[in-house]
Amino acid sequence: MKPVWIVDDDQSIRWVLEKALSRENIPHKSFSNPNDVLDALEKDAPQVLISDIRMPRGNGLDLLQNVKETHPLLPVIIMTAYSDLDSAVSSFQGGAFEYLTKPFDIDKAVELIRRAMEQSERNQSGNKEMNGWRQDSTEMIGQAPAVQEVFRAIGRLAQSHSTVLITGESGTGKELVAQALHKHSPRAKGPFVSFSAAAVPKDLLESELFGHERGAFPGALTLRRGRFEQADGGTLFLDEIGDIPFDLQTRLLRALTDGHFYRVGGQDPIKANVRIIASTHQNLEARVAAGVFREDLLHRLNVIRLRMPALRERAEDIPVLARHFMLSCAKSLGVEAKNLSDDVLKEISAMPFPGNVRQLENLCHWLTVMTPSNVIGVSDLPADILAEASEQPVPLQGESSSNVQQLAARTSSVDWEGGLARLAVKMLQDGDSEVYDVLCSKFEKAVLQAALEVTRGRRVEAAQRLGIGRNTITRKLQELGIND
Repeated sequence: MKPVWIVDDDQSIRWVLEKALSRENIPHKSFSNPNDVLDALEKDAPQVLISDIRMPRGNGLDLLQNVKETHPLLPVIIMTAYSDLDSAVSSFQGGAFEYLTKPFDIDKAVELIRRAMEQSERNQSGNKEMNGWRQDSTEMIGQAPAVQEVFRAIGRLAQSHSTVLITGESGTGKELVAQALHKHSPRAKGPFVSFSAAAVPKDLLESELFGHERGAFPGALTLRRGRFEQADGGTLFLDEIGDIPFDLQTRLLRALTDGHFYRVGGQDPIKANVRIIASTHQNLEARVAAGVFREDLLHRLNVIRLRMPALRERAEDIPVLARHFMLSCAKSLGVEAKNLSDDVLKEISAMPFPGNVRQLENLCHWLTVMTPSNVIGVSDLPADILAEASEQPVPLQGESSSNVQQLAARTSSVDWEGGLARLAVKMLQDGDSEVYDVLCSKFEKAVLQAALEVTRGRRVEAAQRLGIGRNTITRKLQELGIND
């Protein structure tokens, strides 16, 4: 068996890996810089190569590129202490077998090395000979395992044209993922066109997506190319796909199936070569069950699914994200960057951030603009943020309990379904002709009021908890006459 080669300028990392491999009876050899590895490769090759990404006397990605040119079947594992998207994608684009984020679990590292050894023994590799590249900065960073898995997925999809469905709460960075998928794909030189179904009036959605001919409807004074045509040769990002009306879903499905569509008022089919990336904060399976989303459209979109974790699921990333946003905000405003104290970082790391990464970025922008001192303390945080961090769930009006879970436990024993059925029977017996609409309105009103009660009137969080869109909750509140 050939040895495993370890390349790292950090002696402690080499020592840890050497001890772990010795314990597993895996032969190994260590190097402190890439140049020595390249010299050794002229004489022999290892079973697996493990390399750091940044070293004073060389670059792990450059080494990866050189290795893949001369030994394309050699599995290479990249190690990095800089857990950003570009490092991950560059590693995979360069043909890496996998990458490890420092600090790593040594048992998992050994397991990964064994998988790489098995791959080497089978003399098979899915890696392609591609030029590695890097960028000086990235807007997607994080060390949390859930985020790292997203980075890996983007890297694996780098040469794919597959349709991708990105799920996750509002503010988690779904559009950033879509942009990254486009930037690291074969379509990178083509256009990236973003379309939000929630931001366009319902009667304009079809025209926005597919375009219209001159004279197709009053006000259509000129021919207009829709988003499908605009994205030809590139990527079309369909944001909040769950908000597309049911009747338009049929046309969208047809366009996704064969690539052909008609402009509004048009007679000739148009074909566009477009990669579709869709996103939603809603549960599409539940919407299918409710009859408001086509099941065949869901299957068409759900080829590859990526889930963006909520910020509360990756709290360990809050300090590094906050520092990143403080620097980027200061740069955009042309001012000196302010520092967050350790107490502030500890405080915000425990906050729920229902608005996720977007809310954290907004907070950093506020701190950059509004705080007078260069070192920001807890007292500098806005009052609403501190209140949000300290508040507890509020019981529904009329309940004395201070715990929502206790309230739920009590109400779960109430036969509300039976009561609703008895009310329906009475209304039907009385000859009421609007039983369905009246009872549905009462149910919706009760649920919306409960959500606003629990979230203390915060519509966005209420919508997130109910699994509906922000526009939807605003419209429903207006329709039902609820003043939050």
